[in-house]
Amino acid sequence: TIDFPVESWNNEENHQKLTTIFQTVFNHPSLIVTRELSAADVLTWDSFNHVNLIIAVEMEFGIRIPSGEVGTMKNVGDLIDLIDKMKP
Repeated sequence: TIDFPVESWNNEENHQKLTTIFQTVFNHPSLIVTRELSAADVLTWDSFNHVNLIIAVEMEFGIRIPSGEVGTMKNVGDLIDLIDKMKP
């Protein structure tokens, strides 16, 4: 189950895109992505894979996340909110 806010992530395609990115970047095909998921929850979520995650999200959603914003994200929910804010 993917726990996204209905008002902003009601498109199953967006859910699947983000889930696929996380599963691929962290090499964890069964990873369940929720708003509460954070680096502490994923063994392979290190600084290198964090950069890979941000690049993959930028490419998939056609956005550019400022480096200052990257450091403020504490969990997937923060990333979702940022994507929503930046999506064209």
